[in-house]
Amino acid sequence: MKRRQWLAAGCAQCAGLWAGSAWAQSGRQGNWLAPAPFLKPDLGSDEGGLWAMMDREEIRLRRSPFMMRDAALRDYLQGIACKLAGAHCADVRVYPVRTPFFNASMAPNGMLQVWSGLLLRVDNEAQLAGVLAHEIGHYMQRHTLDRLRDAKARMAFATFMAAFGVVGLVGQLAAIAGGLGFSRDQEREADSISITLMREAGYDPREASKVWDNLRAELAGAPAGDPTKVNVMFATHPPSDERSATLARLAETASGGFIGDAEFSAKLAGFQFDLLDDEVKRGQYGETLLLLDRLALRSPARADLLYFRGETRRLRNKDGDLPAALNDLHRAASLGSEPAQVHRSIGYIHQKLERPAEARVAFTRYIELAPSAPDVDLIRTYLIESKT
Repeated sequence: MKRRQWLAAGCAQCAGLWAGSAWAQSGRQGNWLAPAPFLKPDLGSDEGGLWAMMDREEIRLRRSPFMMRDAALRDYLQGIACKLAGAHCADVRVYPVRTPFFNASMAPNGMLQVWSGLLLRVDNEAQLAGVLAHEIGHYMQRHTLDRLRDAKARMAFATFMAAFGVVGLVGQLAAIAGGLGFSRDQEREADSISITLMREAGYDPREASKVWDNLRAELAGAPAGDPTKVNVMFATHPPSDERSATLARLAETASGGFIGDAEFSAKLAGFQFDLLDDEVKRGQYGETLLLLDRLALRSPARADLLYFRGETRRLRNKDGDLPAALNDLHRAASLGSEPAQVHRSIGYIHQKLERPAEARVAFTRYIELAPSAPDVDLIRTYLIESKT
């Protein structure tokens, strides 16, 4: 299927909004002139060569095991991007990528990657739209193309492209973000454009600043205590407190707009467990606990959040962690909709605390609830040995 045919459905849903907007009629919001859709450059030109390289990497991304291949999720993200991109809709292609870090990035050929760690951390559709609008702003201003050219001029391009062949996808994208970071002026320009795009698409732009407030609070739990040392996003972006204040100021005249709490939650519901599991496996327990605290405050009756918070504390096992973990896990079990893994974690904690009788009860319940789990034979071995 050709690229524009594949995107036709996504463009159709935003065509009416685009045709009736002031931007469509005048091409201008404030002092910013929206560019016309880009023509693909001649392959013999410098720009055409860069596009061709990104096209090849896009093919590799489509084949990658990191791709989230759920059609409904991809269509949902594509629809948001199309609302924001307007006349550029047909040239934007969204790829959800399963990696537990906060990021989104857009190549000059229209390839927009959305990392699952971002999906886990935004609270609603408007917040997600704010991040995507920022990346589309970079694309419209051709910032990414400028950075690629700069890397080539600095003899860094070979290193940049070599990363695609020698490391995994997460490493590739981190290398790109770190080695081709935008200037802070470009970041501020993209932030300003993002608020315009959100307004035009009907989203509440006041939600954009909240993303950075939440991320800053989470990253404060990192061992270094300095977000710029633990997250590539902060190495080149303006500090999150400045960015949050700037976005809030740009949106201060907004009177409302679409937020999309329920819509976003419904689209992510089927992925939440796996994304939370990926998050815990990052091993950044301080950050993860702050994220889970925030999520649990919003949804206190979600047994999966209580399980993952308890499991994170069990794995960290610092002073007071095990009793707090047991509290979360027993609360999850009391809800009656708990994941089977709740009982396995309870068993491990009792085992650690040398309470074999309680551990056997918990492990037995785990086997009852998940008889086909891959670790059931190991748990059964423990049950047999603990009775001898």
